Amino acid sequence: MIRDKRRIDPVTLELRAGDRPPQRTGTSGGEFGRPGGAPAAGATAVHDRLAERTADLQRLKAEYDNYRKRVQRDRLAIREIAVANVLAGLLPVLDAIDQAREHSNVDPGLLAVADVLETQLATLGLQEVGNPGDPFDPTLHEAVSYQQSDKVDRPTCTTVHRPGYTVGHHLLRPAQVTVSEPPDQEETG
Repeated sequence: MIRDKRRIDPVTLELRAGDRPPQRTGTSGGEFGRPGGAPAAGATAVHDRLAERTADLQRLKAEYDNYRKRVQRDRLAIREIAVANVLAGLLPVLDAIDQAREHSNVDPGLLAVADVLETQLATLGLQEVGNPGDPFDPTLHEAVSYQQSDKVDRPTCTTVHRPGYTVGHHLLRPAQVTVSEPPDQEETG
């Protein structure tokens, strides 16, 4: 003999007659079915466990979000360092191209290759540092020689012996410059 113990009738999709909950009347207690509306002892325990699990889940989600942000930040930092290392290795090539241009007997094919190389390096973030007339900044420039001049009013780069390069916030190489300063006021007076 097979007995169907399902609470919901598969044909009508309604509760079977013996499984219907007792009908509530307006006078039968409060919100939780108990007089005065007090929750059952088991209901408060379930509510407390639910609140605890929700707090655990929120903590876990916050930890995961922080981890994801940290990994993304580390990936970007590693990428910047890798690009800086590659570009630092190419600086002697740029120096050789500059020296060839100074001698002015450069093949047009080499000039075309040099222009494309410099353009591609610029797209990676390589920027040249050190131009004549720039104010002297010891974090960006390396003073090779020093002279006094009446033509400047503050320490200024007058000659660039070798350009410097930066990528992003990284200084790959400082520019080697000659620095001119105004004469001291005490010496002239």
